[in-house]
Amino acid sequence: MAVEFPEVLGHPNRLPFEGVLTLVDVPSDKAPSGSRGHRVVLTRTAAEAALPSLLGMAVDYKAGWDGHDARQKCGIITSAQLNGKQLAVAGYLFARDFPEMEQKIQIEGAMGMSYELADAHVADMRANIWTLTKATFTGAAILLRDKAAYRETSFRLKRTRPATPARRAA
Repeated sequence: MAVEFPEVLGHPNRLPFEGVLTLVDVPSDKAPSGSRGHRVVLTRTAAEAALPSLLGMAVDYKAGWDGHDARQKCGIITSAQLNGKQLAVAGYLFARDFPEMEQKIQIEGAMGMSYELADAHVADMRANIWTLTKATFTGAAILLRDKAAYRETSFRLKRTRPATPARRAA
């Protein structure tokens, strides 16, 4: 599922990315924010139903790369699909608006992702691991992989930005 954007060669504010946002039918490695200390499982059925809600949603980051900051929107998700147990996303970072992002992401290395949800339905609130049977995606965050609820998430730039051409002497 994707929103098609026209190709604009050398667009200064579109830096393509791809990543694994989460895993489906797999318990999280640790409790995500908002789960009251519970690990969670996003069911495949819930993920499939919620895929359309990912398109056009913002990607954000938090200083320190250790969580979410919905007010630091630095990109947009333009495609989402399930590949086996992986929910893969792609889109663009706003490179000109956030020039520090590209350098920081490349320096940090092991980056991951985390989803943001609303209207989540938990099958049994008393269970040790919450099973999410319904949800609406409201965005995603880029963060250090070891800070993500799912350690098998990933985030990477799809290509490096072209170097600025050298100026010719007059």
